[in-house]
Order: sequence, then structure tokens, then C-alpha cells
Amino acid sequence: MGGIIVLLGFPQQVGAAEIMDSVTSALESGAGENAETVQLFLLLTLLSFGTAFLVLTTAFTRIIVVLSFTRSSLGTQQNPPNMVIMGLALFLTLFVMRPVTDEIMDEAITPYLNDEITAEIALDRAEDPLKEFMAAQTREKDIQLFLDISGESQPENLEELPMMILTPAFAISELRTAFTIGFLIFIPFLVIDMVVASILMSMGMFMLSPVMISLPFKLLLFVLVDGWYLVVESLVSGFQ
Repeated sequence: MGGIIVLLGFPQQVGAAEIMDSVTSALESGAGENAETVQLFLLLTLLSFGTAFLVLTTAFTRIIVVLSFTRSSLGTQQNPPNMVIMGLALFLTLFVMRPVTDEIMDEAITPYLNDEITAEIALDRAEDPLKEFMAAQTREKDIQLFLDISGESQPENLEELPMMILTPAFAISELRTAFTIGFLIFIPFLVIDMVVASILMSMGMFMLSPVMISLPFKLLLFVLVDGWYLVVESLVSGFQ
């Protein structure tokens, strides 16, 4: 509005060419600020996708699903609480991903911060160890599925495999592995539930909940076999 008032206040002898020159020079003077604004907007957009990227490209997916299955198989409802499950999954993910993050830090982030390489080179270097980790946990069948869907040609090596193909393939492979582990965890507790239900039915105690009776026995079994140790050991060793 202020710009319109200024233009209307110009003397009549000021030509249109002079007005356009003034507007152009004003836009050029603010080009630096506009570029910084666009860069900030792009950075915030990338950060909004950062959580999904970290979840789908690290060990977090398998770990959190297996821990959730463990709690469900015990039948303890909200014990351990969600905060404990999420915190344990996060630190186990950091532990599993430590070799990958150390390599990314040494090969990409540190040289970039020291102005030794450009941002493009840093991104290329950061992708290599992450791709190696993801490819080691991904079935070739899942990679081929997304290659066929996208119409991409078969890459000659891992470096040519796009992250847009490897990321969803890695995610569904991790979900398959997590569900397999969850099925194995459910079996012994399901047996306990069936035995307790059969005993209660044979005794005619139909009004008594089998879940309430079997819960102490499941907790006792889990403690005796050191269940959390076995679950964490199988999760961590599965990525090595």
C-alpha cells in the first residue's frame, strides 16, 4: 500500500521507464534477503521430514516393533510405559548405528565443517555407509519390487541404487523381520494362556478371567529366562 501511495505521489513528468527502473533496483537490492528466506524455508521443510527419514533408514523400526510385541505378548498393557519403550528403542538404535554414524562424521560432516569439501560431496559420502548398512538388512526381493514398480534399470553397484528405492525396501524388510521375531516371542506366552484357560474350564471357573491368572506366570517365566536380556541381545546381534 505504501508503494502505491509513493507511485501516486510521483510528479507527472516522471516517465514509466524511470518508475520500472526504480522497482527493479529495489528488487535486486533485496535479492540476498529473499535467497536467505528461501533457504530457511527449504531447511525447515527438510527438518520436518527428518523424523521419518531417521525412522525408516535406521534400526529404529525393527527395535520399536519388537519391543511393542514383547509388551503385548506379556499382556501388561501399559507396562513398561510408552516413554520407556521409546527411550530404550532410541538408545539401542544409537548403539547399533554408532559405526555408521562415526563413519559419516569422519568422512562427510567433519570435512564439510572444516570447509574441505562441498555440501554435495558431503551428501554423497554420507550416503555410502548408510546404504551399506541398509542393503545388508534388505532382501533383494524387496529391492527388485520397487525397481520394477518405478521402472528403474538394474543398478550395477550399490552406489547407483537410489535412496528412493532402497529406503522403502529396507523398511518392509525390517517390518518382516520384526514380525517374525514377534511371532516367536508370542509362542511361549500363548501356550501359557492356553494351559491356564484349559485348567480353569476343567475346574468350572468360567467367570474367572484366564488372562488375570496367566499374567503372573508369564511374568515369572519372563524373569526366570531373563527375557529383556534375550530380546535386546537378539535385536543387537541381528544387525551385526
